[in-house]
Amino acid sequence: MSTTVLTLTRKEFASYFQSTIAYIFITLFLVLSNWLFFWFGGFFTIGQATMRDYFFFVPWLFLFFVPAVTMRLWAEEKKLGTVELLLTFPVKDWEVVLGKFFAALLFLKVTLALTLPLAFTIIGLGNPDDGALICGYLGCVLVGGAFLAIGLWASSTTANQIVAFIVTAVICFVLYVIGTPPVLSAVPQALVPFFATLSISAHFESIGRGVIDTRDVLYYASIITFFLFLNVRQIESRKWS
Repeated sequence: MSTTVLTLTRKEFASYFQSTIAYIFITLFLVLSNWLFFWFGGFFTIGQATMRDYFFFVPWLFLFFVPAVTMRLWAEEKKLGTVELLLTFPVKDWEVVLGKFFAALLFLKVTLALTLPLAFTIIGLGNPDDGALICGYLGCVLVGGAFLAIGLWASSTTANQIVAFIVTAVICFVLYVIGTPPVLSAVPQALVPFFATLSISAHFESIGRGVIDTRDVLYYASIITFFLFLNVRQIESRKWS
């Protein structure tokens, strides 16, 4: 990672905490995720020390949380006109894109790190599968990274933050649900492998079982790379309204 990308990452990451929005997002995510886990996850009824149900809810929360984080990254700068100033600096377009992405990913990791007290509590109450626990967090980071890359691209296509939010949420939702059992059972059998391969949820469930498959990691890396590439191309086009 170049020094320029690191500098941009630090700058963008610090900007998250210069307002109360970041704290509100983090608080809402922690409250909602814990509430869903304890209320709907059956933690007190299944009698097992596991966070499997918690990790099930996290990607669904990301469908709302991540678009809210990314919708302003480019759209706000386009609306305020600061993007033209930013792009006149002696930095490459891909460095700006990576700086914004890594800052958003770091913010997401900080949010997930704040859930670790729950993990330590689960460990203290029983003997959970450490591999599944670690893979669960890894899967959340990979899903979050894919959603962030999609959101970053969507934000670069419009000056309207609401539009960026909706576009991100719709694309992420479609990529996630096409691999769920209700959808796979409704499509022709010949299309099931294709839908499962393209689905974010299918690869997330595979990692959540405690097994890290190179194909799953490559899938998320491909999604992230593809949408970051689209983001760079969008910036290079300079087609700002």
